[in-house]
Amino acid sequence: MSKPLVVGIGGTPKPNSTTEHALKVALAAAADCGARTSLFGGSYLAQLPLYLSKESSSAGNDLIEAVRAADGLIIASPGYHGTISGAVKNAIDYLEETAKDKRVYLDGLPVGVIVTAFGWQATGGTLATLRSVVHALRGWPTPLGAAINTSIVKFEGGACDDAAANAQLTLVGRQVTEFACRFAEAPADAVCA
Repeated sequence: MSKPLVVGIGGTPKPNSTTEHALKVALAAAADCGARTSLFGGSYLAQLPLYLSKESSSAGNDLIEAVRAADGLIIASPGYHGTISGAVKNAIDYLEETAKDKRVYLDGLPVGVIVTAFGWQATGGTLATLRSVVHALRGWPTPLGAAINTSIVKFEGGACDDAAANAQLTLVGRQVTEFACRFAEAPADAVCA
């Protein structure tokens, strides 16, 4: 098997957002496990037109093609008012373009989820929502979803200052990569035949 591709989607329009830093930590862990990685961060999400608007006809093609090629996915969202951000939800909406693909939506893909919020209540609600969205898209959320409370965790120079939070983010990246490799070793066609 060639190196698995793990695609990261997330962040905020704010440069150097905590959410994007958290996603980069998880993607670095995936790379350390041998994955190739691709990031669609906050600046990309901020320029993505609203799905199905007049401006969206050719927008999002690079995101859609990356997800089509992906062996695993990591989605990171800030917790805004107890749920995922509009920018992250809009990017996920673009995955509707895969509805008629051989692999529909995220069918069979391991998907790591990361939430950052200023407090535990918002992290919990947003994490549950994001996992539900992944299930609705037929993805397999990793056993661990990282909930990062930004009132106590900081990122300096791209590094997380909290050992427990860093361990969560690293495990999300590792689990996505490990599950992508395991799924590739036992393709569904062979198992279900």
